[in-house]
Amino acid sequence: MAEQNVDAVLLPGGASLRYFTGVGWGISERLLGAMIGREGDPVYVAPAFEEPKVRQLLRVGDAVRVWQEEESPYRLVAQLLSEWRAEKLAFDEATPWAFVAGIRSEAPSIELVDPVGTVAACRAVKSPAEIAIIRWAMGLTLDVHRRVHEMLRPGMTNTEIAAAADRMHREGGADGGNTFSIVAFADQTAYPHGPEGEQTLRDGDTVLVDIGCAVHGYQSDLTRTYVFGEPTERQRQLWAVEHEAQQAAFDAAKPGAPCSDVDEAARAVIAKHGFGPDYKTPGLPHRTGHGLGLECHERPYLVRRNDTPLTPGNIASIEPTLCVYGEMGVRLEDHFLVTESGAEWLTKPSESIDKPFG
Repeated sequence: MAEQNVDAVLLPGGASLRYFTGVGWGISERLLGAMIGREGDPVYVAPAFEEPKVRQLLRVGDAVRVWQEEESPYRLVAQLLSEWRAEKLAFDEATPWAFVAGIRSEAPSIELVDPVGTVAACRAVKSPAEIAIIRWAMGLTLDVHRRVHEMLRPGMTNTEIAAAADRMHREGGADGGNTFSIVAFADQTAYPHGPEGEQTLRDGDTVLVDIGCAVHGYQSDLTRTYVFGEPTERQRQLWAVEHEAQQAAFDAAKPGAPCSDVDEAARAVIAKHGFGPDYKTPGLPHRTGHGLGLECHERPYLVRRNDTPLTPGNIASIEPTLCVYGEMGVRLEDHFLVTESGAEWLTKPSESIDKPFG
């Protein structure tokens, strides 16, 4: 905070509150969160009726300031800022506008600071413990992928497969089942976030499975694409382009390299093979990857014009989906860890369309 010249940080419910204080509480219309100053323990702000439960969750500090339903929680925040003689306040990126506007009305002289250099920057660099948990979660999800691949039969529905993956994640020790699931067949694999409704698996279908779980709150997120049956030459061609693009992006992932370099490397391969260019389809219509931690999508984002340098401890996905609407899509998604000397995969990428799991 001192380096960023920030006097205080507000963390409402959500991933950042859990990251900095250990308190697991979701976001809602009521302000419940922590105020962190340059010195001392956090001070929690909560609805009065939630105080008993909040106190059960506290791990760092024990000061809780409460507000009744008809009172303004933003007045409590303003009082703390005044007591701390704070002039600059940073927010978590996910802070609702209603909270920001409320604090502005109660503390009009406070300067609001971009949260990226404070809250987000801390979370983007993973500790050895975080890396170990994420690596384990990714391994669990990769195993679920293998088991799903082995169980496929003609006539199965995408909803059946998602339910099976959910059960496998639970059996494997995840916090719950799937945190999300995308299962698509045939031409519906071209839609990056999956089909609408139920599909039935047929011989020769392209199959895309994108699933994840949480372990101690940390996320996994892996996608595999393959063919149920014998691939056609066209399916092999598109899969090979995606595979090449994923590898090129990984090769560009180095400490100090701008995030945009990773995106451009993938996009260049796809354009070389006659797709795109840029975000045009058939081609790659979205960014190449995203960071991952307590949230499935967090910084750093591997996207054009993001000059943020990759830093040792960053974890991010590489998933340059090749979308050919009306025909098929291919997404191969694995995550890498930035190290002092380069990057390393957290899971082994697919070898080929015939051997998606080696």
